[in-house]
Amino acid sequence: MRWWSRLRWEAGAIRRSALRAVRGPGSERNTLVQSLKAAAAAVLAWAVTGWWWGAPMALMAPWAAVALVQSTVYRSLVSAVQQVAVIGFGAVLAAGMAAATGNTTVAMALVLPVTVLLGNWDRFGTQGLYAPTTALFVLAYGSTSFADVGHRLLETLIGALIGIGVNALVLPPVHLKDVRAHLDRLPRETAELLRAMASGMEHGYERADAERWHDRARDLHGTIASLHEARGWTRESYRFNPGHRLRRSGPALPPSERDSAWERAAHHLMSLTRLLADAAGGSPSLRPPHSDALQALGEVLRRAAEVCVPEAARVAVPAPGPGGSDAQEPRADALPDAWSAHGRLKALVIGEDPETATSLGGVVAETQQLLYALEPGGTPS
Repeated sequence: MRWWSRLRWEAGAIRRSALRAVRGPGSERNTLVQSLKAAAAAVLAWAVTGWWWGAPMALMAPWAAVALVQSTVYRSLVSAVQQVAVIGFGAVLAAGMAAATGNTTVAMALVLPVTVLLGNWDRFGTQGLYAPTTALFVLAYGSTSFADVGHRLLETLIGALIGIGVNALVLPPVHLKDVRAHLDRLPRETAELLRAMASGMEHGYERADAERWHDRARDLHGTIASLHEARGWTRESYRFNPGHRLRRSGPALPPSERDSAWERAAHHLMSLTRLLADAAGGSPSLRPPHSDALQALGEVLRRAAEVCVPEAARVAVPAPGPGGSDAQEPRADALPDAWSAHGRLKALVIGEDPETATSLGGVVAETQQLLYALEPGGTPS
């Protein structure tokens, strides 16, 4: 009955997504709005070309309109150019081959390989599929005269204009919430990892613990990659968008320079966790730091976790309630305390034997770079 469990899980996921779309803003709400806009654009395009104009193949207009309600207005414009180009090429090539061969099957055998290859060209993205499908429509319906081809192109152009117009004028998409979500998630996940590592230093850690920390540090790079992608979508959503100033977008996003500081912090966390893993286990390649050093390291990591809180609180921008904000208050002394603990850790390197000094010196260097990355100014390493 695994299929039944899977079906129930899918139904539950759909229900949760629908509830999130109804309850408040988010990716589910954005998807719902864009889907309704695409449907409305298709109906409007059909009303113009099929009902009012009575075009011979009015299907082309809603077909184009529904595909051009894209995630940004700029993407709609680019896709429109691509779509009109591939549809025009497919229609003209199909009509020309039909006129030259006088046989639909032969023309199809000659046209489809060329249009399918064109459709797979990266320059046309997802719109490339319209080249072979348009050729099939033209040949299957026998609308191969140049007047018919002109109708196809005009119908496509009308649908494209309607799709772009609906996307640009009706709640034009602006992608800000994804950036804020990742900027909220990144310091929170970093703080959670630092606290887990600090607890491990206090109670004694094993190689398996360090390996798990290393995997979590590596996952931070995935979050950073998603943040970069979300910023790209945000920049694109402002291009050629006539209504973005009318949308309630909230406070301005933090500058992108801070992203590189989080990227450096994740890099140094990966190096630190790898070093801790190499210094643990039955036959470590590095001599494990002694317990005093691990205690001092735990204090540095705990204070570093507190440094991550203010940025998460600033980005989340919680609405103040009757008792004030529920966000954790920034600690002004968190970073000085972290540097003070780091100084005590650094002092332990002096007087160690060469092997212990090697591993402990690596820990000191990585935590120092980590604290520099977590500073408000994001001091480059």
